[in-house]
Amino acid sequence: MGKPLHETIQYPDEAFPYIMYTHTNERSIPDGRGINDLHWHEELQMTLVTKGKMTIQINGIDYRLSTGEAIFINKSVLHIVSRLTHGGEYVSFNFPEKLLAFYPDSAMEQLYVHPVTHSSLLSLIIRGDSEWHNQILNMLWDMKQEFEKQKAWGWQYEISIRTVQLWMILVSNMTLPAEEASKHNRLQQERLQVMLSFIHQNYTDNITLKEIAEASHLSVSECTRGFKKSIHMTPYFYLVKYRIRKSRELLDSTDHSVTEIARRVGFNHVNHFIQSFKKHCDMTPKEFRKIKNEQKEAGRA
Repeated sequence: MGKPLHETIQYPDEAFPYIMYTHTNERSIPDGRGINDLHWHEELQMTLVTKGKMTIQINGIDYRLSTGEAIFINKSVLHIVSRLTHGGEYVSFNFPEKLLAFYPDSAMEQLYVHPVTHSSLLSLIIRGDSEWHNQILNMLWDMKQEFEKQKAWGWQYEISIRTVQLWMILVSNMTLPAEEASKHNRLQQERLQVMLSFIHQNYTDNITLKEIAEASHLSVSECTRGFKKSIHMTPYFYLVKYRIRKSRELLDSTDHSVTEIARRVGFNHVNHFIQSFKKHCDMTPKEFRKIKNEQKEAGRA
């Protein structure tokens, strides 16, 4: 079974559910969902580009960010970092909305948190072209330093206070979508997440476009339209792309034959698998495995 779209974040300290990921093209610290890994989570997210440039896709729209720019991503929103320049780096701060509410049913939760987390606002770009943008960016840089240095007594308070201050600036300056648009956009997101999850759970089988559509009780045309609008590809193209991704993992981590790997990721014919792999990766499966093995040998030298 493939990796689920829904990310369950493993906090270093469950008593303080807050985490900062540092992502590069090579790895994520701590281990998390990095480059080219479509996912969503219940937590709110603030992402800051610390080196280079990146492209992040949210609901079918590509946002290009440079060093020193940031993006807020609302809870339960599908997103994927599709490109990060060579030597690039970004950090993501993930935290639950309850951190901002102080306690359940508080005035803060009702007035300043739920209006945002229950809206159709998917994301907000912070580029530094206004005073409040710069305030948020400075806070994110400070929080990065706080996470990276040796944890002093009371550091959880420092992070929590900065996060609440950041949120207050954010909600004071954002404009929320109309309620009807909010319901429609949320429904679209939920349907797409169900269909993508169906693909991730069943990609090894000979699944059809009709079955993908039926997972969200849609017609084939509605399903195709939703995919094209949200992630700029057809359901079939996404299915093949996901199968190729899983095959790369097997080529790198196992000694299975190309024929066996083709079967394991849902291709009925090995020739179709090889053709599809070459189309997506500009090399054959054997060439990909050879490069990976050479990289491992070089790393051991």
